[in-house]
Amino acid sequence: MAAETTLLPILNASMDADFDSALRRHDLPPLRRGQVTTLQINVGKLCNQACHHCHVEAGPKRSEIMSADVGYRILELLARTASIQTVDITGGAPELNANFKRFVLFARSLGLHVIDRCNLTVFFEPDQTNLADFLAEHQVEIVASLPCYTAENVDQQRGRGVFEKSVAALRKLNRLGYGQPNSSLLLNLVYNPLGASLPPAQEQLEADYKKHLRQEFGIEFNRLFTITNMPIRRFTDFLVRTGKLRSYTDLLVNSFNPATVEEVMCRSLVSVGWDGQIYDCDFNQMLDITATGAQTIWEIESFNSLQNASIATAGHCFGCTAGSGSSCGGSLQ
Repeated sequence: MAAETTLLPILNASMDADFDSALRRHDLPPLRRGQVTTLQINVGKLCNQACHHCHVEAGPKRSEIMSADVGYRILELLARTASIQTVDITGGAPELNANFKRFVLFARSLGLHVIDRCNLTVFFEPDQTNLADFLAEHQVEIVASLPCYTAENVDQQRGRGVFEKSVAALRKLNRLGYGQPNSSLLLNLVYNPLGASLPPAQEQLEADYKKHLRQEFGIEFNRLFTITNMPIRRFTDFLVRTGKLRSYTDLLVNSFNPATVEEVMCRSLVSVGWDGQIYDCDFNQMLDITATGAQTIWEIESFNSLQNASIATAGHCFGCTAGSGSSCGGSLQ
């Protein structure tokens, strides 16, 4: 964490330090949150993988894990916030947290849509043998990371053997109905570049993924989301090691697209960390940039109190607004 802190001045300097200045240059107002429709819950940094690009720096040895009292407080606030339509559960590998199934069951009992940010290999962990059936039974949307449709590229980024397990997991999900035509079980994949570049056009890449995965492995899925690598944590370390920090952050700044600003996810989302801290997005969470105003779940009576709040911004926000834009739901245009 100390190394990350020392990099922040370098990062901000190379990105002209101030995202708000970019907004003003395009006659756009500072970011403020509208109605809170999505609650994103990061249950911690424990993961069965340690991917090179991971902005969370998740891994098998991480001890940051959401406790039961934080979990129950989130459920209490969720029940009081009628505007929320979607509960988006992430990590680490969120399924490894004891709160995961509790969140799913409670949110579904309220009629809310639930998203599981899944790494696919978690299905093969010893205590997760019934996970896929549980997700299907409760109509949980799966958003699964698959940075490429070839074994070489996936294993390079995520570890040896990950592609083979990912294919096996996708086939298992297909057998349960996920990603199949006329099925309500949604299976979406996530692509992020292997290096210091922006994602290609989402629509064309989705077509390439569908063609290759169908022909080579008989795999079906619904949508492909392209997500820009954020210059945060492990990816920043990679940029420094390869001497690409300045060129990549300049790329993000120079690719700023004002048309994406209206759709950035922080306008309708609240992110809660494993320890109950409140953030404007998952990226701010990983940089310890807490929300303005109330900063913990014990300071509010519902998530509605965060409506109309100003949104904390920094240089990494250029990652969400570069090119076609980037969010947890893929490109913005």
